[in-house]
Formats: sequence, C-alpha cells, structure tokens
Amino acid sequence: MNGFDRVHAAMNGRWPDTVPVMLHNFMPAAREAGYSQREFCNDPRKAADSFIRMTEKYDLDGVVMDFNTATIAGALGVPVAFSENEPARCSKGVLKSLKEVDDLKDADISRDRYIQIWLETMRLLREHFGYEKYLRGNVDQAPFSIASMMRTQTEWLMDLTDKENHERAIRLLEYCTRASCFFVQLMTDAGAHMVSSGDSPAGPDMISPAMYRKFALPFEDEVAAYAHECGIPYLLHICGNTDAILGGFADRPVDAVELDYKTDIRRIHDLVLSTDVTFWGNVDPSGIFALGTPDEVRQEKQKLVKLFSDTPRFVLCSGCALPSSTPEQNIRAFCEK
Repeated sequence: MNGFDRVHAAMNGRWPDTVPVMLHNFMPAAREAGYSQREFCNDPRKAADSFIRMTEKYDLDGVVMDFNTATIAGALGVPVAFSENEPARCSKGVLKSLKEVDDLKDADISRDRYIQIWLETMRLLREHFGYEKYLRGNVDQAPFSIASMMRTQTEWLMDLTDKENHERAIRLLEYCTRASCFFVQLMTDAGAHMVSSGDSPAGPDMISPAMYRKFALPFEDEVAAYAHECGIPYLLHICGNTDAILGGFADRPVDAVELDYKTDIRRIHDLVLSTDVTFWGNVDPSGIFALGTPDEVRQEKQKLVKLFSDTPRFVLCSGCALPSSTPEQNIRAFCEK
C-alpha cells in the first residue's frame, strides 16, 4: 500500500498494511523549507514546496493542507492581520451588530486572492502526488467559527444569550454555511481527496452542549453532507475537551473527527468502535510534540497505536496544528514505522 491507499482504507473501515501517519504541519513545513509564514501564505508554489518537502522527508502518508483560520472570514470582508512568522488572524469583526445580517449578500469567495492561493496549492500537490499520497484539503473554519469572526467571538457569544437575536444568528450561520460549502466545492475541484474544517469556538470549552446542538451541529452537518454531494469525505476538527458532545456523533454525516488531546481518549475509542467515524489524532502538539523529548513522543504514539489496534478506523496524527518550533527529532520519532 502507498500513503493514499492506507488513509483511504482507514477512512472506509478497511485494514491498512500499517497505521497511516499524517501531520497537521503547515508551520514547521514552512520553517523547514526556509520560508516565513508571510512568504508561505502569499505564494502557492512556496506553500506546495513546503508540504512536498516535509511529506517526502518524513515519509508521511499524505498532506494536511492548511494555512490559517482566517481565510474564509477574510473573503467575507473581515479584516485580517498578517505577520512575518505567525499565521494570519482576524483582527476585528466586520458586523457591528446582528442587524447588519439583514443586508448581507452572498459573496463569491472564489474571487478572493487567498482562497485562490489555497486552491492553487492543492492543484500543485495533486499534480505532484496524484494518488501516491492522501490529500486532505482544509476548507478553513466551519460556519459557527466564521460567524464568530464576523462578529468577534465575544460579541457573537453575547448575541447568542439573547433569544431575540436567534433568528438573525441562524441567518448569519446559513450565510456562513453557504460560503463553507462553496469552498468545499472549490477544494474538491482543485483535487483534494477529502476536506476538513475546524469549529473550536463551538466546542464545550466555549459553549454549552445545548447551544452546540442548536447553533453549530446542524451547520457542520450541512457542510459534511455537501462534501458527500461533491463525492468526498469530511472531517471535523474541534479543540479542547469535547467529552460532552461525543455521544452525538453516532448518526451524523461527519466521516472523521480530529479531536484534542484534552478529550478522554477512551471515549473517542468507544465512539470509533460503535460508529463508522474514523479518528485522526492525537498527540499534544505543544506539550509533547514541541516541548517534549523523542522518547515522550514515542510513548504517546505507542499508547494510541495500542489502544486503536482493534479498529482500522484510525489515522495517527498530531490532532492539531504543530508549532513552527517543533524539533525535527520529535517529528522523526512520531513518523517511525
């Protein structure tokens, strides 16, 4: 089996010849290739070169293509701050109040320069790897997270505490869902084998499970269902402790989850055994990967491999984005076959 075959098997509940290994590694990939984050996010050839070099150097089974958490929001008018050595971030909201939702018109995000950089990077990766390596195209953030950037996270959470705001909040989420689905279509057309998006502001560390079920879950599921219409699987990433919402994944259209190391790993294991969901994860990217020793990385990796040895639905991954400072020897320890 090659890398594509391994991940494809894991995603479809078939046993690969060995556990597939992927990394959420855009920051160390840029650093190892000698590019700043500003260079990386502004030039698709440099971005593709970074991913290709790292994938081949460590013999990863595929690429998690990602840049930052601000691109869809930026394409929808949210101001984005770019720095030399850190990923781009939203600097402030674009909607001063939810009343402005009444005037929103769908945006053609394909006209955005940075959306096109993401897409051209995927095209270059597909041209280089074909079906040798598995290509996961991140489509940035899920609808709840995009809405939080359009309003700012504080204002958005305050909006949701007032029932009078809920009708407009739902309309904003529908608007963000359409943008997310458009990006799914664009990424599929660019050559991705699967898509993923993040929704960490919707996790239990930020909102209650009840609020998650009302304001996040239906829109995540709509994006996942649309990915299926496009013919590819969908992965949902949420940071923090997600124990409180794990039980709800059983009947959802989400094909895979990438959950934080703070979530009870045995509960994730039970979820995988009882559903058709594939788990991607999940060594602590900072405390272990960036700051630990190679032996500590190996120990965490071995624990995961042993725990999930009774299911094919497992992709060994960092679980979240690795810091740019992650040492080479720790990455090598993780990627050892």
